[in-house]
Amino acid sequence: MPIITINHKQVHIQELNKGAEQTVVLIHGMFSNLSIYYFNIAPVLAKHFHVVMYDLKSHGMSERFPDGYDLESMSDDLLALMNALHLEKVHLAGYSFGGLIALKTALKAPERISQLVVIEAPDPRDEKARNIIDEYSKEFLEHYVANFTDTTKVQMGKRQMEKNHRMYEFLFEQTSIKADMIREKDFLNEADFSELKSSTLLMYGADSNCRPTGEWLHAKINQSQLKFIPGDHNIPIQEPVQIAENITHFLSQSLSKLITQNHG
Repeated sequence: MPIITINHKQVHIQELNKGAEQTVVLIHGMFSNLSIYYFNIAPVLAKHFHVVMYDLKSHGMSERFPDGYDLESMSDDLLALMNALHLEKVHLAGYSFGGLIALKTALKAPERISQLVVIEAPDPRDEKARNIIDEYSKEFLEHYVANFTDTTKVQMGKRQMEKNHRMYEFLFEQTSIKADMIREKDFLNEADFSELKSSTLLMYGADSNCRPTGEWLHAKINQSQLKFIPGDHNIPIQEPVQIAENITHFLSQSLSKLITQNHG
């Protein structure tokens, strides 16, 4: 289990194809972990790229922390991870809240991001996630898994249920996560996307509640492409092959340029 220290935190990372010339860093969403990429999406990308995945703080096997869940802190952690791995410039791909972290980082340090992939980034003004924090209980989790995960075909065993419950309980009851999320609610409206230098691929579920946010971002971001994938907010689980192939195709434009430069 590779663990490295960044910003005084123990962070769980996984890397594939370390010898590749270009690197793509994958950022998972809030209340998830790197496994959303590890089994289906990352292996496809690793045929062409060095792939780096990491668990956000207090998620997966990374160390737990009581604060620092705002986009500025999360972006600082990502840049510190790149420094620790000696990665000067990378491609970024982020899902859900991870998509917002990717956007924040690309705006904050444009010289360090080659191309950007944003998957199902939500509008932070949407109160749905914050309301779940208030309503959460173990019974809520069991009810949710039993009734609302049919589109992802999630089969959560008792051990995994307990593990997730402990993570949610910590995040919701012992951290500043809700206050940090409220503080970020105007991020998209306040961002100056004219400062975004990276070509950007936006991927959204055709039936996702987040689809209007994808269309809004497409209108705001120059050099952006908008791709709809069959499914809802859970498209990385529902259609991992399509997600992987679209990311590979998009990022391969830079590989073509590299080959041309090397042989031209």
